[in-house]
Amino acid sequence: MHNTVKVSDKIYWLGANDRRTHLFENLWPIPNGISYNSYLIIDEKIALVDTLHFSTADDYLDKIEELIGKDRSIDYLIINHMEPDHSGAIKAVTEKYPNIKIIGNLKTFKILESYYGYQDKWKQVEDGEEISLGYHKLKFVMTPWVHWPETMMTYDVTDKILFSGDAFGSFGTLDGGIFDDEIEFDDYYLEDMRRYYSNIVGQYSNMVQKAFAKLKGVEIKMICSTHGPIWRTDVNKVISLYDKWSKYETEKGVVIIYGSMYGNTAKMADYIARKLSENGIKKIRVYDASKTHISYLINEIWRYKGVVLGSSAYNSGMLPTMENLTRTLEHMGVKDHLLGLFGSYSWNGGGVKALHKFYETIQWDLVSEPIDSKGIPGDETFKRCEILANAIAEKLK
Repeated sequence: MHNTVKVSDKIYWLGANDRRTHLFENLWPIPNGISYNSYLIIDEKIALVDTLHFSTADDYLDKIEELIGKDRSIDYLIINHMEPDHSGAIKAVTEKYPNIKIIGNLKTFKILESYYGYQDKWKQVEDGEEISLGYHKLKFVMTPWVHWPETMMTYDVTDKILFSGDAFGSFGTLDGGIFDDEIEFDDYYLEDMRRYYSNIVGQYSNMVQKAFAKLKGVEIKMICSTHGPIWRTDVNKVISLYDKWSKYETEKGVVIIYGSMYGNTAKMADYIARKLSENGIKKIRVYDASKTHISYLINEIWRYKGVVLGSSAYNSGMLPTMENLTRTLEHMGVKDHLLGLFGSYSWNGGGVKALHKFYETIQWDLVSEPIDSKGIPGDETFKRCEILANAIAEKLK
């Protein structure tokens, strides 16, 4: 079921909440669900900005018809992003409105061709190009790799509204409140938004900064993303969050993540956490990588400056869950962290050695010598754990 909500005089939000899907992109857990947002501009010409996930599009066309009437057609379908959670209803919309023109850039159409075709309906736009709907004038801003190669944004020059695609989006359904002034953002959405950013967009942080440079000096009164709330009251808040996250700016805290088979590495993790606390560090999070989904671990790494990673040895390497985490962090190119490394083994090392290889690739600030403990950790191991904790606390202060 879709609601329609007036965004401004001639613009409507057409959205759907998905509370059924467990994994977004069949990868990231979404316990709070997710919203899909599409926007309809009813002017002398009618434009639809992005569509919905095909699984949520059951009454989408009915809602559009209710708003524009049976006698009118959609003139333009603007595709800011081709990912199927936003392009899933393209076929249905195009078949209902066969005279529609599909607006996108060259890269949009390369992807569109492989999904649906429709070459006769393409209207290719360049960076900075504008079209008029009558009252509304729309300008297209190319923002490639935020987070697909074809991503762009559509700026309504008239009402100063930015249709931003996936940028400024968030996990979490819209439970009644659609606008930022109707929701408790810090209590409910902030974690989901950071996790959305770090998991989905974070790898392309340098491209986010390039997008910011393009939007510099542009007056933005409202941000309409394809996921999460519409920002109309405190636009600067969401912009500053994305700016901070894309610059890898962090809080003074430490996340300790470990993989432990029989509890020895876990003991070291708890000891390091206690010593950090004795050093006055209050923001400390400890996670077992075998239990907590990587999505949440990445989110915490994005949040805190200090990262302490531990692994027991496993087949002469690190535990597979830790290997997955470190490989993902390398792939994402995460920057600017303090790093501590520790672990244990019974008969043959490899966990800490593999963690050190990760350090050599990622080049974070290693605060002390890695700790590799044989068997059950004893006084000597705990002394080294204390040195690690003291070093990271000192650097944080």
